[in-house]
Amino acid sequence: MNKMSKYFKALGLITLLMSTGSAWAQAGEPSTAGKVEFYIVMGFVFATALVVLAVSVVVLKLLRLMVKLQARKEAEAKGEVYVEPVKKSWWSRFLTEANDAVPVEKEETIMLDHNYDGIRELDNHLPPWWKWLFYISIAFSVVYMAVYHVFGTMPLQLEEYQAEVAIAEEVALARKADAPASNINEENVERVTDQALLDNGREVFISNCAPCHKEDGAGGIGPNLTDNYWIHGGDIKSIFKTIKQGVPEKGMISWEPLLSPDEMQNVASFIMDLVGTNPPNAKGPQGDLYEQDSEGGEEPAPADSVKTVEASLE
Repeated sequence: MNKMSKYFKALGLITLLMSTGSAWAQAGEPSTAGKVEFYIVMGFVFATALVVLAVSVVVLKLLRLMVKLQARKEAEAKGEVYVEPVKKSWWSRFLTEANDAVPVEKEETIMLDHNYDGIRELDNHLPPWWKWLFYISIAFSVVYMAVYHVFGTMPLQLEEYQAEVAIAEEVALARKADAPASNINEENVERVTDQALLDNGREVFISNCAPCHKEDGAGGIGPNLTDNYWIHGGDIKSIFKTIKQGVPEKGMISWEPLLSPDEMQNVASFIMDLVGTNPPNAKGPQGDLYEQDSEGGEEPAPADSVKTVEASLE
């Protein structure tokens, strides 16, 4: 009987493999009929697997029941009372093994002699998983120290930062090299009035200058850019020069490596348009008084009308 059942099983397996192979082995592009046949075969295989699984579960339960009945008969034949063993769940067994816990009924084996007002102490060990994590952390620290601080195989955070900065500078230089050359400098710069260029200047100002001067130019760490007082000059050439060269002693960097001449011209023109906007909570005046001429330029006020104010940035 076993030979016959094995034969039928082998025959069924061969038939299944042949049917699935015919679904996969399609010449050229797969057709719709081939796809349908494939899904039918896979559905049949899945259903068969579910049936086999269900039958296996039922058989296992029957075997356990038969074992239990046999044990009960043997106990009754010996005149003993059959006590069905308490079966713990797999989760309970896992926690017991993972924590290396001692059952309550065996606590006497790990009871210490210490006695504090009737409170006894158990010699429980640390859970194995905790000890392994501790050992792994020690091994990791040794490897980390060797890799980062002894052999220098991997860069430290500061070195990574410096490398990223160097790459960013190379990218900026390459972008400037690919960009059309501009001959704008502090000698020939002109105030632009085109709205598109002013909008570009506003974007550059908000992205780079607003942290120190605020978005409305009212001044913060840096001076107020909306009044008529200027520390380094209020005409277009002076503003362009200040942006280009920066004021290192006051904490303002040179923007020449980061901005193109056109962008510096646009942002300088936008700054000039901020004059007279009178934003709320504006910073007090700093520098010398400048007055606009009739053509919209910036001219220094007469010497007797110049008011010098505190120019330090505190």
